[in-house]
This record gives sequence, structure tokens and C-alpha cells, in this order.
Amino acid sequence: MTTHTEDQYASPPTILSYVRDIPNLCSLTGLGCTVSAIYFCVLGNYSAAMIGMIWAVAFDWADGLIARRMKGRTGNDRSFGAQLDVSIDIVSYGVTPAVLLLSYGKFEAAFLPGAFILLAAAALRLSYFSTFGLSGSSEYTGLALDNNSILLVFLFAFESTLGTEIFSVVLYVSCLGLAALNVSQIKTPKLSGNPINVRILALYTLGVTALYGWQLL
Repeated sequence: MTTHTEDQYASPPTILSYVRDIPNLCSLTGLGCTVSAIYFCVLGNYSAAMIGMIWAVAFDWADGLIARRMKGRTGNDRSFGAQLDVSIDIVSYGVTPAVLLLSYGKFEAAFLPGAFILLAAAALRLSYFSTFGLSGSSEYTGLALDNNSILLVFLFAFESTLGTEIFSVVLYVSCLGLAALNVSQIKTPKLSGNPINVRILALYTLGVTALYGWQLL
């Protein structure tokens, strides 16, 4: 005779009930930063876009740190949070860099292949990670996507020095290089799990905000 536990008959929680979970709320705040970054990319305000991009990374790292320190989270809580992270990551680290590249290229057709490659690499990278997880206990296979935003934000600091025409080529080549690293078989450490790295990112985020905020004044 088949037996059933009480949990099998229980109604699942509502979708919006997961918004009360602090790590998920942190993830959604990062998504808000991503939306602002996309908005400013389309407008051509790249200083504001860089601020949005780096804060999206900061909140992405923070949600994992908070989740690991919280007690009483169920398996469903963890599973939902992991799925939410992946869904947001494809927007933050796939769609946003693609829109950034297209916008800086003034939406010319020549930049479409680069945007597609960026987005396809992000989708492949996230699907691979969802299937196989970390390599060993603390290494990714391929460059983790959050590094794309960290490096692109740094790269844009040289935009005014190089000029639009040269920088558009540098940006295109850099994006293709990052996409190649994302789907490569290289092993890279999981930076976001280390509290020291989180502090370094926090300082970097504040520095980036100050730099690009000054440019906006």
C-alpha cells in the first residue's frame, strides 16, 4: 500500500510569499538595479548604467551571503532562491551586457552578432551550472558571469580616454573575449562565497559609484 506524508497533501505557498524571504528581496533589489542599468544603456547614459550594473553584482553577492547565514530556511526556500538567482542572472549578466554593446554601437547591425554571442554564452553558462554545479567544492567551470559586469564597469573607466570609435572596437572584442571565457573549460574560484571578497567588492562598488557619480555631476 502506498503511503503519503502530510506534506504531499499540503498546498504550496503563494508565489508572493517568497518576497518576504530576505535573500529573495535582496535578489529583486539587484534586479531593480539591472533594470535601471538597461534603461540608462538605452538612453546612452553609460555612467549611470555602470552604477546600476555594479550594484546589481553587489546585491547578487549579498543575497547568497545572507542566505547562508539565515537559519530556519526550508529546502523549498533554498530551491526557490536558487531558481530566482538564475532567472535574474540571465537578465543581469546576459541581457544587460548585450544591450550595452548594442547601445554603444548605436544599434547598428554589425553589433547584433556580438550581442547574440554574449546572451547565448550566458544562457549556456547558466544552464551548465544548473546541471552540474560547482567543479569540486569551490570552483566554477568557465568564467562566472558576474565577472563580466565587474570587468566591463572597470573597462568603461577608459572610455573617454580612448574615444568613441576606438572604444567601440575595444568593447566589442572584450565582450567576445568574456563570452569565450564564460563557456570555456577553465576553472575559476567562487569569489562570492568568501567574506573577504565580499568586502573587496563593497569597496569596489563604492569606488565605482563615486567615480561615475562624479561624471554625472
